Amino acid sequence: MGEFNIGDALHQFVNKSNLRNGLRAVQITQIWEEIMGKTIAKYTTKIEIINTTLFIYTPVGPLKNELQYQKQQIIDRLNEALHEPIIQEVVIR
Repeated sequence: MGEFNIGDALHQFVNKSNLRNGLRAVQITQIWEEIMGKTIAKYTTKIEIINTTLFIYTPVGPLKNELQYQKQQIIDRLNEALHEPIIQEVVIR
């Protein structure tokens, strides 16, 4: 049996478990203001990931419209910040 350090073991566990998307959603929430700006972050109520789709929740109608036009920029910025092509689609609700 091979030896693993604790970091490698945790990384493998997270990648194989259902925790991965939840942890990524937390990461995105932490960098959301930096990537999108204070105003957008202030009016975003929830962010979640299901498979490769990012769901962004906001009660503000004009912001929903603005985010619709920025979907590809959101995907590009988040994937760059996370150093992985995780997000492939964005849904605004």
